[in-house]
Amino acid sequence: MTDLTFAVLDVAPEPYAVTPVLTARVGIAALGDEPIHAIALRCQVRIEPLRRNYSDDEAAGLLDLFGPRERWSATQNTFLWQHTTAMVPGFSGAAEVALPLECTYDFEVKAAKYLLALRDGAVPLQFLFSGTVFVRGTHGFGVEQVPWDREERHDMPVSVWRDLIAAHYPGTAWLRLSRECVDALAAYRSARGLLGFDDAISELLAAAKELR
Repeated sequence: MTDLTFAVLDVAPEPYAVTPVLTARVGIAALGDEPIHAIALRCQVRIEPLRRNYSDDEAAGLLDLFGPRERWSATQNTFLWQHTTAMVPGFSGAAEVALPLECTYDFEVKAAKYLLALRDGAVPLQFLFSGTVFVRGTHGFGVEQVPWDREERHDMPVSVWRDLIAAHYPGTAWLRLSRECVDALAAYRSARGLLGFDDAISELLAAAKELR
């Protein structure tokens, strides 16, 4: 059976993507003399929140996800960010492959909430590799599976994600509301002659602040 190892070399924004996408550059080494014809590579990318410390500002942003600090030992569990795939062409010895990591700015998604709360430092990622390896067999091609224990940890700078989002959504953020709420907000905006939803929400927040 072919012995494969994986190493995450870096994670960087994909400059020409229409939507926010990071690219993880992964090095693959095949130990042995037999060439690899191809690999149908799969990868599960997870976030390990316990592998880093958090400032007070970051802790406030993580309150919805993990609760107060005193509960973090029980609530800060590793969670799924995404699944990704790539087709690795044939090689001998070593190769590199680019894994696309699609990013969302939807704050209803757990990973997006987590990433938004981080100010600096690194995002603690875990890459779990699997897939199908095509090698030379006795009758043409042989098929093997990537061993189940192939995993790699990588600390992605928070600035990589923040720069990506800033490039695609400069100075803005997405907020999902029910249709009824949007209709009511639109009626409020129109009745007061306001230019946009930002103005309507700002006015409502200011009025609520005065009532406190």
